[in-house]
Amino acid sequence: MKAMQVALAAGAVALLASATQASAQNMLGYGQKNRDKAAQPQYIPPMKAQEKVFPLDSTWTAVSLNGKPFAGADRPSFIIDKQYRARGFGGCNTFAATAFPLKEQHLAVGPLALTKRSCDKAVGASEMQFLTALRTSGQWDLVGSQLVIKSQAGELRFDRAL
Repeated sequence: MKAMQVALAAGAVALLASATQASAQNMLGYGQKNRDKAAQPQYIPPMKAQEKVFPLDSTWTAVSLNGKPFAGADRPSFIIDKQYRARGFGGCNTFAATAFPLKEQHLAVGPLALTKRSCDKAVGASEMQFLTALRTSGQWDLVGSQLVIKSQAGELRFDRAL
């Protein structure tokens, strides 16, 4: 009788063990079928392009406007200081304005205060084109060693002054 009870108890334990193992295999992450699955690629969000920092306290000398080089020794130039004040030389007159580098490499330039020197007609026209392009600036970028400012009036290219 005792042997029969032991056999029944051993059978019950074996049945319970097989039921537990079957339910464990059906659980996520357990069992042979889940171990053999190929790993799913993990979603990694795309990296946002590293935003550049506008070079404050650097003097920039104009190289060209819309591909046309500035001629002569008195090329336009400007600087934006840490208080966001822009000041510079347009080719004949000096100017001052507020200028704010914005997110996504945009640039906002406020109204310009100009001196009123009498200039040669060609120099005055070139200065007005430069100042219009600077005032209507939209985006800026550093390309190699040059600062490029894109505006409604065209593209200005600058070299860093020494």
